[in-house]
Amino acid sequence: MVMATGTVVDGKIVVPGESLREGIQVTVLVPEPSGERSFELGPKAEAALLESIREADAGELINGDEVLRELGCRV
Repeated sequence: MVMATGTVVDGKIVVPGESLREGIQVTVLVPEPSGERSFELGPKAEAALLESIREADAGELINGDEVLRELGCRV
């Protein structure tokens, strides 16, 4: 799995430097039209997020393919 950033040009998403296979399914996240990019978390979700950030900062990471396998996806 690859995370890439692109730009809409003439109604199409252009991702410089990435060679994407024709017909590949992609997920696109679009910011709110107002430019608002904030969200709110409850106390438990915030604690989980902060713990995950701490683990990532400490190098305690797992490969994306491993996560997908754990979710039952074919990799």
